[in-house]
This record gives sequence, C-alpha cells and structure tokens, in this order.
Amino acid sequence: MSENNGKIKKMMIILSKASLENVYAAFVLANGARMEGIESEIFFTFFGLEAINKKKLDSLHVATVGNPAMHIPTMIGGLPGMEALATTMMKKEMEKVDMPEIPEFLDILYASGVKMWACKLAFDMFHYKEEDLYEGVDDIITVGDFYKRSEGEGVHMLFI
Repeated sequence: MSENNGKIKKMMIILSKASLENVYAAFVLANGARMEGIESEIFFTFFGLEAINKKKLDSLHVATVGNPAMHIPTMIGGLPGMEALATTMMKKEMEKVDMPEIPEFLDILYASGVKMWACKLAFDMFHYKEEDLYEGVDDIITVGDFYKRSEGEGVHMLFI
C-alpha cells in the first residue's frame, strides 16, 4: 500500500453550473474538507463562473426544468414564476438550518483557505473582467494549470 494509506489530502472540485443547489453542494463539500484538515480547491468553469461574479452571485436560482429531484413535470417546472417560487422555498429552508448566503459562504471559504480559480477559457468566452470576480478568487487559470495542481497521491477530483 502507498505511503498515505489512502488518505484524502486534497479535494479538487470543478463547478460547471451555478444553480443554487450545485453551488451549495460545491461550497459545502469544499468547506467540509477544510474542516477535516483537507486542502480544497474549486475551479469555476462555464456557467459555474456566475457563482463568483459579483453582479450575479446574489441572484442564483434553483433549476426547475430538467431536474428530476424536483419531482415536478418539466412542463410545470417551465411555467413562469416556478423557478422563483422554488428558489424562495429553498432559501427559506436553508435559512432554517443556518446556511450562509452565497457572498458570506464565499468569505467563509476564503478565510478557511479554499483556493478558488476562474477558468480562463470561460472567463474569456463570456467577456468577463477581473473586477467582475469575487475578490477572494486566487487567479484565472487554464484547465491544464488546474490539472497540474491536482498531481500527487491522495487527490480527489469531483465534477459538479
């Protein structure tokens, strides 16, 4: 067996969609890793960049269309107002369990040492500017740079 005995040393999380449920899943996993003493990094790519875009991070919503966990037909999920209703309901439930809102959660991740990376390809494709990003983002890097940061034993990669 290897020297690290299968221990997780680093979590590398790729966030590709900024629906409320995906962002919270990535943030909870990254934060949980740090609480266990595990290094943690998040690579925000494509629509996941909205979770660190200062103009958009306060208005993330629950995906009601094409989300089988919603247990509602796609046609109903697409009706006007359904996403807003589902988002409001989910935010109320998260408030009950003291879940921080996105900006506060980003601050918690930053303070705990989670490395946050914006994907250069998506950043360029969506015509972002550095000032659009949450201040705690470490840098704008390529996917190749992210893979290099993933080298070594005990590194786990998760795509959300």
